Amino acid sequence: MIEFWDSAYKSNDEMWGENPADNAISVLNLFHKNKIKSVLIPGFGYGRNAKVFYDKGLNVSGIEVSKTAIERARKYFGRDVTIHYGSVTDMPFDKARYQSIYCYSLIHLLEKADRLKLIQDCFLQLIPNGLMVFVALSTSDKRFGVGKEVSKNTFQSPQGLNLYFYNEASVKEEFGGYNILELKEINEPEKNPNERHWMIVCKKLLPTI
Repeated sequence: MIEFWDSAYKSNDEMWGENPADNAISVLNLFHKNKIKSVLIPGFGYGRNAKVFYDKGLNVSGIEVSKTAIERARKYFGRDVTIHYGSVTDMPFDKARYQSIYCYSLIHLLEKADRLKLIQDCFLQLIPNGLMVFVALSTSDKRFGVGKEVSKNTFQSPQGLNLYFYNEASVKEEFGGYNILELKEINEPEKNPNERHWMIVCKKLLPTI
């Protein structure tokens, strides 16, 4: 996986452009409503989504598996942003706790055991009342069913990546123990969409006495 993403970033300077995903802007509004000031972004890439939060004054940290992507991210952030080099499967990278975690279009690249570990690891790095937001491929996406099926609802893309597609039942199975606040299917981008995802928002409740 490390080799795949480093090669991809080396061959394409900014494969998703400089503009953030529409969902990142929506999540920024959610964070503002909840007075969130810090965010951890697993799957940081070169920072196109992170910049939305950084420009509005949030304390941003990230995790990224590609050294090439991290080097590119520095043109946006300099050394103001901590970016841990490594796979999200190796979380946690420090003992920091965050008010929020934003994981966009990443979890569906993992096998089930690693998906479950990522969700748990993210939840553990939240402070009480913190929010974590995941955006994951839906079975309503046009890529569902395309390519070789390697396991249930998992298909090999033309690029060689295994993509897992969530339906509502599997979202609730994997995230149900983490207090789901909001669950909805979204288009990306919102206008003239070419992708369909689930947006999953969970809240870490205060411990009960």
